[in-house]
Amino acid sequence: MYRAIGLGVLLMLLPTLSVSAQPPQRTPPSGGPGARGTTAFEVKTLPKDDIEKQILDVIAEVGANQRAGNMIVPEEDGRLLRAWAEAVGAKHVVEIGTSVGYSGLWFCLVLKKTGGKLTTFEIDERRAAQAKKNFERAGVSDIVTIVLGDAHQTVTQLKEPIDVLFLDADKTGYIDYFEKLSPLVRPGGVVIAHNMTPRSADPRFVKAITTTPEYETVFLHMEGAGVSVSVKKH
Repeated sequence: MYRAIGLGVLLMLLPTLSVSAQPPQRTPPSGGPGARGTTAFEVKTLPKDDIEKQILDVIAEVGANQRAGNMIVPEEDGRLLRAWAEAVGAKHVVEIGTSVGYSGLWFCLVLKKTGGKLTTFEIDERRAAQAKKNFERAGVSDIVTIVLGDAHQTVTQLKEPIDVLFLDADKTGYIDYFEKLSPLVRPGGVVIAHNMTPRSADPRFVKAITTTPEYETVFLHMEGAGVSVSVKKH
């Protein structure tokens, strides 16, 4: 059911990653809840300019101090989100599940340069308020719209084409978000979903993204939380 990453996807991603061409070797997880492997190479995102530095500084602070209880993605997955958004030249990213803005900040590293925008949906008022503060500190609030409420209802407000759709909310709701927003994803755009290991993914959504002819789907970081990337074909 879960396909290996294809050569074409690797070639598309390689220019965005500042690591050795040799595949990273994984060390066994150290054990305990949430344990995961680590790469044998140190990977660090370096700021290209002052704009990136300001955003990355907030990303680092949020990752260090606001992770507990807020269900934000691991840093490695945040870097992956940025790489895919960069690869497709994203100008409109739609995110379901803002939390405190951590993954959104990774997208903003790209959107700030492309003149794009982030539309992000959050049901929890406290988290949305914290995300707003984080976006302001990062200097990206001008390109971010936070929509508060039940995304199953509020996403119907969207009418513009989507370059990247990121799903990181209620797992059983992924199929509904996909069915409602897939028509807006442009050819060449991507649908990225988090928590996609066989243990956590909704089988209905997995079936949809792997059997719909207009999408090519790969699964990444399966030793961790699991990420699916579905590219909409031209």
